[in-house]
Amino acid sequence: MASVSQVRPAIPRTIWALGFVSLFTDMGSEMVHSLLPVLLTGLGASALTIGLIEGSAEALVLVTKVFSGYLSDATGKRKPLVLLGYGLATAVKPLFPLAGSVAMVTTARLLDRFGKGIRGAPRDAMVSDLAPPDIRGACFGLRQSMDTIGAVLGPLIAVALMWGLASDMHAVLWVAVVPGVVAVLLLLRVPEPPDVARRAARLPLSREGMSRLGVAFWRLTLTGTLIALARFSEAFLVLRASERHVPLTFIPLVLVVMSVVYTLTAYPIGRLSDRLSRTTLLALGMLVLVAADVALASAGGYALLFLGIALWGLHMGMTQGILATLIADVAPVAHRGTAFGVFNLMSGAGLLAASALAGWLWDRHGPPATFWAGAVLALLAAVWILLSPRSLAPADQAPIP
Repeated sequence: MASVSQVRPAIPRTIWALGFVSLFTDMGSEMVHSLLPVLLTGLGASALTIGLIEGSAEALVLVTKVFSGYLSDATGKRKPLVLLGYGLATAVKPLFPLAGSVAMVTTARLLDRFGKGIRGAPRDAMVSDLAPPDIRGACFGLRQSMDTIGAVLGPLIAVALMWGLASDMHAVLWVAVVPGVVAVLLLLRVPEPPDVARRAARLPLSREGMSRLGVAFWRLTLTGTLIALARFSEAFLVLRASERHVPLTFIPLVLVVMSVVYTLTAYPIGRLSDRLSRTTLLALGMLVLVAADVALASAGGYALLFLGIALWGLHMGMTQGILATLIADVAPVAHRGTAFGVFNLMSGAGLLAASALAGWLWDRHGPPATFWAGAVLALLAAVWILLSPRSLAPADQAPIP
């Protein structure tokens, strides 16, 4: 019989609450995201333009996280920034159905992602603050999994509404406003972590200050940047489905399939990472991305297309929560918000470059070239992780009894 010291602690209720906030927000966001490439194409945008928009939007998220994470450390207040970020993303949702040009859609997309950037690092730092160390991987996996449940429900709702409303895309985009309002109301009831204000810490924004984040953190950041270079925007999955003649009504199913697999794997992988090497699991996730890219590059019909999309979701479940957990493992407790922000800034540069390259290859050499290039980059990232020093973490954690 296990002793009391061996009993794994329960996941705190506040992390469950943050999970539900993420669920509803992603439900609305993915209703929009699942239709956005089609909306942009209808307004005359090329694949390169879509790649630049998506890359810029995601890069803005990651740049903004630096400042919001830093502020949450310096002030000892996480919740106000989290609330501002979710509130802004909800407030700009009506711009999508109102948009009549690529410029207006781009503005709405950037503002939406700006809100995500404001909330991202402080929210992840909140999870780090609240998660018992023995189940940190499980806590991040749960939040990521609930976030992705919303990403499943959003496109499913979009499919149902597109079917019921005779493919009236603008009406569907109006409905996407509602889940964000629910998320903000839920967040109002989530308390601030009780000990953050007592350890408010302003890290100097200088070379000396950044060095305090530690060698392991910077090695992990380089790894995260390489991973971002291998993973371009999911908008190209939607474009590939459209190019393979998936009917417009069922285009949102692309993100449903990806997100279902992501949802089903993020929490189990998070729990597994509490017992096994996180870096080994991360490398395996990149090898899964290689397989996804090969399937998508080779797809001539629906079978390989949706196999590739499912594998893409599996790679997300095997990498995103683990990366967040590794940051929490290696970052100084007082500077976790800053660490999440800096990590995401560097990853953002990689993601912007990857999405721009993907769009250029798509326009110049065709869709298969985009995914073959992704496969090569993902393989290089996997090799890098496997050959990296073990100091990507303070110590590859021993199995927990």
